[in-house]
Amino acid sequence: MSIQPPPLADAIATDLVLAGDVLSGKPGAFERLVREYQNLCWHVVDRMVRHPDDTRELCQDVFLRIHQSLHQYRGESALKSWIAQVAYSVAKRHLERKRIPLVEASGDEEGNSLAERIGDGFDLEASVADEEMGARLHAAIDSLPPVQRTLLTLYHLEDMPIGEIARVTGMAEGTIKSHLFRSRRMLREILESRMGVRA
Repeated sequence: MSIQPPPLADAIATDLVLAGDVLSGKPGAFERLVREYQNLCWHVVDRMVRHPDDTRELCQDVFLRIHQSLHQYRGESALKSWIAQVAYSVAKRHLERKRIPLVEASGDEEGNSLAERIGDGFDLEASVADEEMGARLHAAIDSLPPVQRTLLTLYHLEDMPIGEIARVTGMAEGTIKSHLFRSRRMLREILESRMGVRA
């Protein structure tokens, strides 16, 4: 009986083939890459900048940068994470140029014991099952600072592990967990106050 490769290794092998096809100029390869990852790119950039025209322009910039630097992709992580990293970097630079704060000003830090509970309880996917609840939840997410919006999107909607998010954003895992914990607590408070729902 043959042993199946681990899912991540299998996915990375597929990613390397796609990257190789693009780099060798195989017809339709770059278009396939864009189709596969345009939603991810839009999610990351839009969660950061929250302006459709800017998001469209920045996503074009992201794929231009990907085309120019794809030769640097070595398969150390999934192509999804590498592309998310480029998108995050482009959006972050855009906000820095406009002097828009990336995180909340509060210096209030949660202890590690609280940050470690990030996987417990609150389920964003379940919360958005109801359409009205989903609209309110997304409005609440939009009220968060850019980095926290993006971390929530990567973790809950893109199903990206904390370690991958750390690679994408350059943040320490503990910092990411703290941001996620505080963001989820804020969302709980907003949803409970607006709808009487205990998340």
